[in-house]
Amino acid sequence: MWKQLLLAGLVSFAGATTKAAEPVADFYRSKQISVIVGYGPGGGYDLYGRLVARHITRHMPGNPNAIVQNMPGAGSLRAANYIYNTAPRDGTAFGIFARNIPLMGLAGHNPSVQFDARKFNWIGSSSSFSDDAYLFFVRKDAGVSSIEAARKPGGAPIILSSSGEGSPGYDVPNLLRDVLRLNLKLISGFPDGGSMNLAADRGEVDGRTVDYSSTLAGKPDWLDPQGKMKVLLQFGRATRHPAFADVPTARELAPDERARKIIELAEVPWHLSRCFTAPPNVPLERVNALREAFAKAHLDPLLLEDAARMKLEIHPGTAEDILEQIEIVANAPEDMLQQLQKLFDASKG
Repeated sequence: MWKQLLLAGLVSFAGATTKAAEPVADFYRSKQISVIVGYGPGGGYDLYGRLVARHITRHMPGNPNAIVQNMPGAGSLRAANYIYNTAPRDGTAFGIFARNIPLMGLAGHNPSVQFDARKFNWIGSSSSFSDDAYLFFVRKDAGVSSIEAARKPGGAPIILSSSGEGSPGYDVPNLLRDVLRLNLKLISGFPDGGSMNLAADRGEVDGRTVDYSSTLAGKPDWLDPQGKMKVLLQFGRATRHPAFADVPTARELAPDERARKIIELAEVPWHLSRCFTAPPNVPLERVNALREAFAKAHLDPLLLEDAARMKLEIHPGTAEDILEQIEIVANAPEDMLQQLQKLFDASKG
């Protein structure tokens, strides 16, 4: 179904780009595209960034080159601010950052946020998360084998790793701690997913939260039932993922209706999974060229074979899909947004 929807989107792009095709090709010929990734090498966002960089330019007018520029920091907020404020606005730069970042910008008045999520030139998403799940892994030797044990008052906290404020690995555990009353403690400052995986493997932390797709690609041993890790819950889904039929969703564990609605609102960014954006004020014909090339690349057998080899989920969406989800957050009841912001603010203290 997604292929038909993507093809329909391409038809709408065609009328907007035909007249501008030659000038756009002239511009991009001999240019180099920077694909900015808000994390260090090796994690899920980096894998998707490199996948897109390898394949998108074959479908762009003028066939420019592409390089990946890793820009870790503050849970990828550094990269989001850079793309919005500093990156070239000529169509030679676009990037990917944490799915939570738009929510972070819309939910409150964090002084570190220097962008308006609705004014980015969104290009598209490689994954809608429909076949994925955000998993809460804990080491089996941490002594926590169930949600009930994680909620036990007075017990030792489960120590999790995080890259920093605004990242899913920061905001989701804090949400789970405060809404589901899980006994959690975060250690922030890890530069990328690889370092967080290593910390869990070494027993320096008790676990981490991470996408199923990223785990398949980078740490498949964590999914071994006889291995060292156990999945306590899954986030970002209305229903249980088929691969984790015995693992509850966060919505199922909500103690009341308001808590469930808070979780649902916090899960909206998971429909923005693996989104790419260019800065504001890029000439429209070049934005359209990037969007069309992105869509064509995700129909390309070479990209699909590459993604399958890397065990990356491909279920792409358009810029319109991304903006629709952003508007859901922007138009959410003010009291719900304020409660989310209070949860995130309280977690900093």
